[in-house]
This record gives sequence, structure tokens and C-alpha cells, in this order.
Amino acid sequence: MKKTYTSDFKAKMVIEALRGEKTINEIASINGVHPVLLTRWKTEATNRLPLLFDNTKSNKKIKEYEDKIEELYKQIGKLTTQNEWMKKKSGMQL
Repeated sequence: MKKTYTSDFKAKMVIEALRGEKTINEIASINGVHPVLLTRWKTEATNRLPLLFDNTKSNKKIKEYEDKIEELYKQIGKLTTQNEWMKKKSGMQL
């Protein structure tokens, strides 16, 4: 059966590997992880690290998200108004 590891566990292992106080093999054997797997996690983490500091992409995504929310609120307002008007015209009461 294939073992699965939580993201917290992976992060702790990568941080320990990045500290350099112990070798990858030592960390892996202490925590019951294959050294190749730990090396893969470390490589993936170091490759993605620059994305944490790239504000242009995240700011663009945030702006798109906020614009979408604003558009949806406008649609909700318009539909609510139309719904109320239709209720008045049909004589329905709440």
C-alpha cells in the first residue's frame, strides 16, 4: 500500500533538509521516508519558492477575483429588482 504524507509533514521535512544540520539520508531514516522522496520534496519546494515573492501574478489574480465578485453583486442587485417588479406586476405578496 502506498504511503501518503500530509503537506505539514512534507514542509517540516523540507525545512529540516534546508537547515543542513543533518543529511538527507539521516532525516529520511529518522522519519521513515525514502531519501529520494525527500530529495524530490526539497527540489519542488526550492523551485516554487520564488513564486511566494512574485506579487505581480498574485495581485493580478486578486484583482480578477474582486472584479468578478463586483460583477456578481451587480447581477444579484439587477435580478432582485426585476424579481420585485415582477411580483408587484403579478399581484403576488410575500
